[in-house]
Amino acid sequence: MEPSVEELTPTGIAMTNGAPEVQGTLPSRMKNAASRVGSKVFDVLRASGEKTSGWMHAGRDAVRARPRRAASILVGAAFLGVIAPAAFRSHGAPTTAPSSSTSGGDAAKAPSSPEPKPLQPPAPLAGLDLHSIAMDDNGAVASAANGRVARLTLDPRLQLFVSKLLAKHKLPQAAVVMIEPSTGKVLAYASRDQSGSTKDLNVDAFAPSASVFKIVTGAALVQIAGITPDFKVCYSGGEQKITANELKEDPKKDNWCATVAQAMGRSINTIFARLASKKLSGPDLHAIASQLGYGAPIPFDVPVSVSKIDLPSDTLGFARTAAGFWNTTLSPLHGALLASAVANGGVMMRPYLVTEVLDGTNAIYKSTGPSQLKKALEPATAAALERMMSETVSQGTSYKAFHDAKGKAFLPGIEVAGKTGTLNNPSPVKLYTWFVGYAPTKNPKIAIASLVVNDPVWKVKANVLAREALQAYFAQSGAPNVSMPSVE
Repeated sequence: MEPSVEELTPTGIAMTNGAPEVQGTLPSRMKNAASRVGSKVFDVLRASGEKTSGWMHAGRDAVRARPRRAASILVGAAFLGVIAPAAFRSHGAPTTAPSSSTSGGDAAKAPSSPEPKPLQPPAPLAGLDLHSIAMDDNGAVASAANGRVARLTLDPRLQLFVSKLLAKHKLPQAAVVMIEPSTGKVLAYASRDQSGSTKDLNVDAFAPSASVFKIVTGAALVQIAGITPDFKVCYSGGEQKITANELKEDPKKDNWCATVAQAMGRSINTIFARLASKKLSGPDLHAIASQLGYGAPIPFDVPVSVSKIDLPSDTLGFARTAAGFWNTTLSPLHGALLASAVANGGVMMRPYLVTEVLDGTNAIYKSTGPSQLKKALEPATAAALERMMSETVSQGTSYKAFHDAKGKAFLPGIEVAGKTGTLNNPSPVKLYTWFVGYAPTKNPKIAIASLVVNDPVWKVKANVLAREALQAYFAQSGAPNVSMPSVE
């Protein structure tokens, strides 16, 4: 019998995947796990606060009436290049002795380049306030500088549903971004922060990527190392932490076997850590991560903080990072772009939210519409990732989130590809959960990223939030036998 599937935390505490529907208490899980994993902890990213966004207000007049933020913004900023870290090494014997601590924070790292700054949007978008999203007779609008009004790409019904969904669950911090993969058009954009912070959580890369980073590692294994989704690996350990011994093949201990596709779906850390340490170099993984948007500014209609990547140069630290333990961060907007690139055959479209900006009745800005941002992956790589990510919902870490207690799919006849991520911040205790994915897998219509940051006592994780948002999208699109979830 295969061992229970769990996502790992940097403290070594196992967070069981695929059971987000029921309420849980994080301290009790920590206590139960302590006897197995000890007390080693890693000081991961501190959650920064963001204000609730995406709330519905009534009408264009309400938007105009909001106080304007002072807007002073750079005009026509050029797309910034990214200099790769100055030195990486192939992963054999480490050039720097690794720390005896299991913390990734103590691992030797290659020198890093200066952190890129977010791109500034065109001048007419200055002061765009995405906390002020409202609806008028013509769709979604938001306030901009000097009393201007921006018209948005958002689907009004979907936006209203997602905003109410976040409020219904009363989540401490949460965000949902939904994008049309073939165009980059943003259809839903909502976040919630009960602390009242003024930051926009959707474009803030404060959260660790966690196991979502396995999408990047999977892409590198396929595109650079020639690994296929059916490649089988036998393994042991890794459910709670990755140690140096677990990177070594041991026929006497490696009693469990899985394909790379199954490893993606079940988020099997040992398989990704072993394959990365043996098949990839630092420059290999960094190159694919850069192609997928890590370490580089993302052009959008508001500034987007850069998703960080800091690859350790020692073998163990590198392997842990490749498996999604730490050293990378992600914004929800970027997460949706990752899913969109896979859904779109490897092509990443520029995300856009504003269709035009009105100064009175005069349109001073009009979007040029869909535009290609980059070819992030080879089509064959994207196809392989689709096979891997489909396992997540069909029989992996999100099976329970996308099926009821009797095994009936909430989205019957609609195949969903996705990847979960779970990571625990020990002090203060915060549970980060992700779902990044798209549907249907054939002729994709929608890509989604959902992030939930829970307190010690939690009710729902990101994969349930994503499933409910996808239900709403397909229900209002008329998909057979898909019901609209309640947000009352």
